[in-house]
Formats: sequence, structure tokens, C-alpha cells
Amino acid sequence: MFGYYLDLALHSLKRNKVLTALMVLAIALGIGASMTMITVLHVMTADPIPGRSGKLFYPQIDPRPMDSDNTTPDPPDQLTWIDAMNLLHAGKGTHQAAMSGGRVTVVPPQGASHAFNETTRYTTADFFAMFNVPFVDGGGWTASDDDKHARVVVIARDFADKLYGTPHAVGRTLRLGKYDFRVVGVIDHWKPEPHFYDLTLGNYAKPERVFLPFETAMELKQPTMGSMSCWGDFPADGGLTRADGCAWVQFWVQLDTPRQVAAYRAFLTSYSDQQKSLGRFARPPNTHLRDVMAWLDYNQVVPGSVQLQTLLAMGFLLVCLVNTVALLLVKFLRRGGELSVRRAMGASKRAVFAQLLVEASLVGVAGGVVGLLLAAFGLWIVRQQPVQYAALAHLDGSMLGATFVLAVCATLLAALFPAWRACRILPARLLKTQ
Repeated sequence: MFGYYLDLALHSLKRNKVLTALMVLAIALGIGASMTMITVLHVMTADPIPGRSGKLFYPQIDPRPMDSDNTTPDPPDQLTWIDAMNLLHAGKGTHQAAMSGGRVTVVPPQGASHAFNETTRYTTADFFAMFNVPFVDGGGWTASDDDKHARVVVIARDFADKLYGTPHAVGRTLRLGKYDFRVVGVIDHWKPEPHFYDLTLGNYAKPERVFLPFETAMELKQPTMGSMSCWGDFPADGGLTRADGCAWVQFWVQLDTPRQVAAYRAFLTSYSDQQKSLGRFARPPNTHLRDVMAWLDYNQVVPGSVQLQTLLAMGFLLVCLVNTVALLLVKFLRRGGELSVRRAMGASKRAVFAQLLVEASLVGVAGGVVGLLLAAFGLWIVRQQPVQYAALAHLDGSMLGATFVLAVCATLLAALFPAWRACRILPARLLKTQ
């Protein structure tokens, strides 16, 4: 029966090509505009570390003096060096890592004349296990390496290919500025988006290609990147500092169970009380503990403009559907005589209704195909914009399928009233006037 309805639908659509084209265009324009913005919103709200984001938490505490110029009630987004090391050595989570962004001068095997700058992550040993970083060769360094200020380094696969012509670079020597480091691991392709573990470098910053032990970077006075908030004296060189009046360290902790989360919240409050009793903190405990997705939401990683544009695009799709309703109503009512003949020959209202919905679904499929092309063009335009997330604007498999599902469902929804109205026509009255 479906094949019969399909044949009737094709004949009907070919009979009035202009009206068919208008309906397809209306659906395509709405689908193209809405899927462009839905795709952008989809990639921007994607989980950057699936399966683990609910177990990774970013703690905040408030060490500011009472007379701090920063009047926001929320604690600083980063920790001081002292607090980061205290939380790290407390070891209250399954894993914990302190970190900061930096930049080093890489001296390749070709010599100093070919030196170049490279973004770097100064961090502690648990970083790689906590963030499930994949390795193609070797692995991360150990907590013992952190304690010994070992001159070891982990590099990215494309970086190893660039320097050594192979990703199997464990044991090689890498010269960074004036110092030599031993390569202990090569990271396989790893690109979390957004750059959730350090938003100070940009919400969609590229992942670092060089990783150094934090204590080693401090000892060698490596340059830092990112933001630094100070309520005391700002360091003269603006670099890594152990000063108690500057917050510049990011800190993450892995907590696997709700009980661990509750215990860590209590620990942060207790720690703040302890530091206040020691005279370091002036304010009452003011702490927060957010998981990855809550941290991204708190920092408004998805701009309000993108959300607004998505709503406007969905509104445009609604307008297109209203126009499609009108066009379908005209088309179906014009075929009253044909439909009445089918009814007079024994076809039920349900059968006629199904026939009209099959016809509408064909319009939806055609609109989905054209809409997909328009969405691809719209995403290409987005990729030309000077924004960090532009490069992410690509249709993936789920969005490709969603385009056709939305097109067909939207068209069927638009066809419900016209099809119902056409089925309400009394065959005897219409045939009597023929």
C-alpha cells in the first residue's frame, strides 16, 4: 500500500511543479537556517571529555583580603600557588592536578637558528591519567619526578613528527631554551573542545604540544601565559610566582562518587576555616566545586549571541512551516475532486489521510536535501568568521541525520491540518458539483 501512495504522491507533485518547488524551498530555507545554528550550538555545548566530565571538578576558594578591589561575591577563578600546592598534597581526590599555561623556546635538532616558540602546559603527574590522555609512545611522568624537579617532557604526536620524523620519540633529548629535557611520552591525537581545563587561554584554544612538570618550570623560571589576578604586589616580571597575593594556578580534582564530592566540599570549607585561623584568609569560607559542564556553564563558554541566533533561526523555521501549511492547504483542497472519487470508490478517510501524509513526507525529504546544502553553506560562512569556535562548525553524523528527521517531521506536522481538512470534504457534495 505504501508503494501505491508513493506513486500517487509523485504524480501529484509533478502535476504542479511550481507549487511543489515553493513548498520545498520554504522547508529548505527554514531547515538550512535552523540546522546551521543548531549545529553551531551542538558543537559548542558538546561534552569535551565524555564519560569523565561528571567526575572532574574545579574547586574555588576565596583568599582575598576584606578590602580587595574585586567586589564580586564569587571567589577567584584560579588559586594561588600556596593553595594549589596545599590542595595537591592533601590528596583528597582519586587524582588531582595543578597547572598553568606557558610558552617555551624550542631548539630543534637542526640548531638554534631554527628555534621557535611553542605553547606549553606546566602541570603535575596526575594530569594525564585524570584527563584520560592517550599515548602513542611512553607515558606521563611520575609524582616522584614532580618532587625531584626532573627535567622530563611529554610532547604531542604532531610535534614529535615535526622534530624527529617519528612519533616514537621516547628517550630523545629536547632542548627548551637553555635546558635539555628527556622525552618520556608522546601523546596521540587529543583535542578536547572546549579547552575546558584552562579557559584563561581562550575557550577554544588549541591544545598544548609540550608538557612540563610544574615544579621544574617554577625552578627554571619558565614564562607563563594566561591571566593572573593579584590583590598584593604584582610580580615584577609577570611570570610564575609563589607570591601569596596572586591567583594564577588552575586546579582540577577527580571525585568518583557522590560521597567523595560531599567530602571534598566539606574539606574546602574546613581548609578555608583553617587558613583563616592562621591569618592567611580574611573572609568567611566562600567555596565552590563545579564539574566540567557546570564550570563551562558558569564561565558562559557558549555566548548568549549564539543562543539568541539559534532561537531566531527556529523562529524562522516556524514562519516557513506556516507558509508550508498554507501551500499544502491550497494544494490539497484543489484536489478535492480527485480525493472524493477515491472516497466514492471505497477508500476510507484514514487511507486518504495517509496518502496525503506520504506526499508531504516527500516534500520534507526534498526540503531536507536542499536544506542540507544550505546548512553546509551557512556553516562555511560561520567558519570564515573571526571567532575561536569557527573551525568547529562542521556537520557530523548526528547532525546529518537530524537534518532529515527535522525536515520530514516538520513537514508532516505542517501537513496534519491541511490533510485533516481535505479529508473532511463530503464526497457527495463535491461530486454533485462536477
